[in-house]
Order: sequence, then C-alpha cells, then structure tokens
Amino acid sequence: MTQQPLRGVTSLRFNQDQSCFCCAMETGVRIYNVEPLMEKGHLVLIWDDAREGKDSKEKLVLEFTFTKPVLSVRMRHDKIVIVLKNRIYVYSFPDNPRKLFEFDTRDNPKAAHPTPHLHTLGLCDLCPSLEKQLLVFPGHKCGSLQLVDLASTKPGTSSAPFTINAHQSDIACVSLNQPGTVVASASQKGTLIRLFDTQSKEKLVELRRGTDPATLYCINFSHDSSFLCASSDKGTVHIFALKDTRLNRRSALARVGKVGPMIGQYVDSQWSLASFTVPAESACICAFGRNTSKNVNSVIAICVDGTFHKYVFTPDGNCNREAFDVYLDICDDDDF
Repeated sequence: MTQQPLRGVTSLRFNQDQSCFCCAMETGVRIYNVEPLMEKGHLVLIWDDAREGKDSKEKLVLEFTFTKPVLSVRMRHDKIVIVLKNRIYVYSFPDNPRKLFEFDTRDNPKAAHPTPHLHTLGLCDLCPSLEKQLLVFPGHKCGSLQLVDLASTKPGTSSAPFTINAHQSDIACVSLNQPGTVVASASQKGTLIRLFDTQSKEKLVELRRGTDPATLYCINFSHDSSFLCASSDKGTVHIFALKDTRLNRRSALARVGKVGPMIGQYVDSQWSLASFTVPAESACICAFGRNTSKNVNSVIAICVDGTFHKYVFTPDGNCNREAFDVYLDICDDDDF
C-alpha cells in the first residue's frame, strides 16, 4: 500500500497518559487535548506549556543536537530518551540536562515503509510510572526485546539489559503499560501481539490480530491495563481484554478437540473482543479514552487524514461510534 502523508501530517503520537496527542506537520507542530478535543497550541522543539508568559520563546526549555538523524524521542517527568539508528541516549530532564546512559542497539528502525511517520521509526518505550523507570527497545538478536531498569543502573556505567526472545522476525511495535509491569510487542509479520511480564520475562498471553500479514502502527494499554488496543494498515482497530481474557473471542476450532500443529496455533490464540474500522488508506494511532461508566469503555483513533474517531465498547463486544471530528480544522495555521 502506497501512502503519502495526508494534509501535511508527518507524525502522530499520544503523550504518556494518553490525555493529549502531538501532530507534527510540514508547517509546525500542534498539540491537542483528547477529551474534550481542542488544540492546546502550536509548538516546536521542546516546550513547557505550563510556563507563564505570552511570548512563545519563554516556553522553550532546551535543544539537543546530534551528528546523526534523530528517529524518535520519549519523555517522562525526569528523563528524555533520544533514539538514533543504532544508539539510544538517556538524559536527565528538564533542569541542567546531562547524559545518563548510552545503549548500542540493533539497527533501529527497520526498512523504510510508505508511512514511516507512524511505522515506528526508532522503536523504544519508556515507563511513565514514578515507581519504575523501565526502558524497552529492540535487542541485538532478531525478534528480541531489551529491558533496562534505569533506576538500578548507575549513570555512566554499562549495564547488561535483560533480554526477552519475543518473536522470530524483527520487532515492529512495542509498548509498556503504565506501571511498567507488562510489555507488549508485535513483529514485522503483524499477526500476533505477545505480552510479557517485565519482572519474570515470562509470556503472559498471545493475542491474534489476524491471519494475514499487516503493518502495526500502534499498541496501547488502557490506564488500568484491563484492555489493549492496536491499529494497523488493514484499517481496523482491535480491542483485546487483558484482565478477563475470557472476554476475548476464540476460534470455532477450539471446540473441535485435538487438531494438527498448523491449525493449533490459531486455536490457541485469543482474538479481539471488539473492533472498528477507519479508512485503510489513512494510517492511525489509537489509545483509550476516559471511562464513561463501569461497563462502558472508549477507544480514540487519530488518523493522518486529520480525522478523530471515538468508539465505545462493552464487555460483550458491542462497539459503536460516539464521536467524529476533523482535528486539523479546529484551528487553521492562517489564524496564527
């Protein structure tokens, strides 16, 4: 599938608590609040939107310069992680930034993709929890994940990261839950999402997105880790239950009994509890919204064509659209 960035959108990403999302465009950067949907401002470089003052220059915090292209950036309240093709730097943040750690990695990203702005350039994730400072990124071995506890690693020293052999092909998407206790990953094949305990490194569950290969754009946990959502180039956002996996669908063959090894891999997998579609030609990221009630949850999808989708779902798998908007039309560049 050949796709060019739509309406000038070059990158989309949620913040760590999924309450806002960032839209990078050819004309600048916009920050949006998710619920209610509204633009918070036009920003560039690294800014502190909480700082007082009408002059935008007063909000500029700092700037980093590297000799090689920066592929992605992750932040938490006290650290910033900068990802290059085969190296990751961790700095203290935001006051008097200094380099704390440096890790060599397998070539990161994987091969170029028609939608590189969503397809995980510079894979890594950083736990936002105050109690845990976990960093995860692709390991040196194909299909493996490396996990580093930044809290127990002394700055300036090299520490051997823990390794999880997650997949047989290269990692294409990775995400930590809010407490940093579970990591989810998918490979380039894009048919399976595997979840691992970050402490014991044991596989917890295997979730099946589908049987046809796909490019995963995004994996996100709900705030309480009860659910997981994932988006791909198939134009479908899948929702899986984690707290009560009995809610997930199973293959009809699971009731047949003994099956061959090739069929067994599909029987053993858990399929999504619910799903909804967005235009397949418009890549999107997804995250969970605020719970409207105990038995009703919501998922937000933000697409590169400038559209905003909100769906609500129930434990029995019912899924309906609750809101639709065009976030790029909320405020036009000509107004600034």
